Amino acid sequence: MSNRNTSQAAQPAPHRIAFGTDGWRGIIAEDFTDENLRKVVHAIARYVVRAEKPGSGILVGYDTRFGSERFARVAAEAVAATGTPVWLAAEACPTPAISLLVRQRGAAGGIQITASHNPYRWNGVKFKASYGSSASPAIVAQIEAELEKVLRDGVPPLPPRGGLIQPLDVRTPYLQTLGGLVDWDRLRASKFRFVIDPMHGAGRGFLRELFRRHGIEAGEIRGTRDPLFGGVNPEPIEPHVEALRRAVREGGYDAGLAFDGDADRIGAMDRDGTFITPHQIFSILLWHLAGTRKLTGDVAKTFSTTKMIDKIAAHFGRNVWETPVGFKYICDRMLECDILLGGEESGGIGTKLHLPERDATVNALLLAEVMAWHGKRLGELVAMLHREFGEHHYGRVDLTLRDGQKERALAHFAGAKFNRLLEWPVVRREDLDGVKVYLGEIGWVMVRASGTERMLRVYAETTRPETTRRVLAEVTALVQKL
Repeated sequence: MSNRNTSQAAQPAPHRIAFGTDGWRGIIAEDFTDENLRKVVHAIARYVVRAEKPGSGILVGYDTRFGSERFARVAAEAVAATGTPVWLAAEACPTPAISLLVRQRGAAGGIQITASHNPYRWNGVKFKASYGSSASPAIVAQIEAELEKVLRDGVPPLPPRGGLIQPLDVRTPYLQTLGGLVDWDRLRASKFRFVIDPMHGAGRGFLRELFRRHGIEAGEIRGTRDPLFGGVNPEPIEPHVEALRRAVREGGYDAGLAFDGDADRIGAMDRDGTFITPHQIFSILLWHLAGTRKLTGDVAKTFSTTKMIDKIAAHFGRNVWETPVGFKYICDRMLECDILLGGEESGGIGTKLHLPERDATVNALLLAEVMAWHGKRLGELVAMLHREFGEHHYGRVDLTLRDGQKERALAHFAGAKFNRLLEWPVVRREDLDGVKVYLGEIGWVMVRASGTERMLRVYAETTRPETTRRVLAEVTALVQKL
């Protein structure tokens, strides 16, 4: 169940440059300017020169947002000016494709020009480390230290070195690698039909091409480049997936598969138009990989992710590692341990079959394989998990608040005086990232402050969809009163 309301991200203070959970983002022509981009990229290049092997070069990619191709050229020139070789993508591409090529080519790192799922007015920079995934908290701290110096001293005048910039074919090696991940014979035999919704983003055409190469019938909607993303945020959650719901129903497809703007997050739709949440996708993949395919490895998940993962992992004798919110923490755990699957609430899932990196196209392939392997639609798979592990219904609300309000809310929910919500007692609390409160036997609710915006995120998971809605509404009312 998804009951998530999203609001357009609050505008940051002018010229503020701060790294969030995955890079830096800003509003185009206000915060995200050529000047600020050069500062951020110069800081990244300084880190690479000091701590990595700069001779291995940096790969630069970009998504389908307004100006991304030009911003990518600015970034490439800023890297090359430091004497570091650069390979610049020949076309818009998924962020995880850059991650894959960084690892395959042994590059020192990768820069992707993207604002992921943010509204169209935003753009940003993600840095991918040499191991092919999000920069770890330790690496981010070093880049931030370099950025402080750049913001203080400015970017030094450096001669242009365009000769260090070479073109990069991303599509060919990316599709070749992904083509070896699933059982195509089983998929063809299933006769399942799919429709893909890249939401006008960087994932357009990739999965459809893979399906068609292997004889799987697949359509695609919203596959043209549109910097306005058709008037919706390029985030594969409700209500932004109404076009996919219509396409599934009208085309008689067995499933719909949706990607965010840079194709590292996934959403899905059942044949009857029921939205399949990222939590349910994560759960289905874990059940299949650990149970059906009997692959080894533990599980990593962020603090805000469904408890169904814990039950499935326990059933198959796997440990669960819980991390703060942000895939960089999942990646850290995947680099340190044998992690079969790592995922987060927002639809980013990574597997050791591929990379310690979230990749929507990979997860779509695996989800199609689960359907083919078991001969079941996505809704049938969710119902099966509910029967076996109990019902889990999840929701989220994002609240944009006044100054000081989110801090008061966190203090309130962490305090001993908050010992009951509606008819359910508070039985325990956890504070790994925000405050999570357990309500008797029915589930939990969590409040977490955004690190970069005046926003409080409220998450809840209970045994009934109507209960989740009630809990979210009550917590929202409490927060607004504070």
